[in-house]
Amino acid sequence: MSNSEGWSMCRIVCWAIAAIVGVLVLWGTTSAVGFVAALLAGAAVAVFLGLVLTRLFCAAAGQPVATSHAVKDTATDVADKVKTVAVDTAKVAGDAGEKAAAAAKDATGDIAKAAKSAKDTAGDAVEAAKASGKDAIPDYDGDGVKEGTEEGSRPEGLSAPRGGKADDLKQIKGVGPKLELLCNELGFYHFDQIAGWGVDEVAWVDANLKGFRGRVSRDNWVEQARILAGGGETEFSKRVEDGDVY
Repeated sequence: MSNSEGWSMCRIVCWAIAAIVGVLVLWGTTSAVGFVAALLAGAAVAVFLGLVLTRLFCAAAGQPVATSHAVKDTATDVADKVKTVAVDTAKVAGDAGEKAAAAAKDATGDIAKAAKSAKDTAGDAVEAAKASGKDAIPDYDGDGVKEGTEEGSRPEGLSAPRGGKADDLKQIKGVGPKLELLCNELGFYHFDQIAGWGVDEVAWVDANLKGFRGRVSRDNWVEQARILAGGGETEFSKRVEDGDVY
C-alpha cells in the first residue's frame, strides 16, 4: 500500500469515528437540551475529535503510528471534552429555560394587567353610555333631574289581558300596530289602565316607549282612554272601527 493510500484511508477511518461520536452526542443530549443545541454540540464534538484523531494517527509518511497508550490517553481526553461540551450545553439550555419561564411569568402578569385595564375601560364606557342615555331622554316628570328610563313611576301592568281579550288600543290616536304591541309587552292591554295613569305614570311610559318616546303626553292618550273606557267614542276611534285607518 502506498503512503498516499494509507494517508487517505487513515483520514477516512478517523473522520468516520468522529462522526459516530458526534451522532451519539446528538442522540444522548437531545432530550435534555433540545434538538438544535444537541446538533450543535454533536457537530462541535465530531469536528474536534476528527481533527485530533487525524493529527495523532494520520501523520506524514514515515512517522511512526501512535502507541496504544497514546491512543488510550487521547480517547480519555476526547471523552472529557465531550462531557464538558454536554455539561456546558445543558447549562445553557437550563439558563434559557429559566429565562423563558421568567418571560412567560412576566407576560402572564402583563396580560392580566391588560385584561383588568380593558375591563375598567369597558365599565367606564358602560357608565358613559348610561349617562349619555339619561341625557338623551327628556325630564318628563319635571323634577329637574334627567333620570333616563327611571323617569316618574312605572304603572301597574298585567301579565295578560283580562278575560283573554285586549282592548283595541289602536283606537287611541297616536297608537299604531307597532306601538300597540309595545304597550302590550309593557303590560298595558286596556283603556282603563291608560285612563288611570297620573303624571308620574305618564312620564315613565313616555321615557320607556323605545322609538316612540313622548307619544303619551303629546297625543293625550289618557284623555282619549278615559272616553273609550267609559264606552264612548272619539272621531278617531270611529274611523278605526270603520276600517278607514288600519
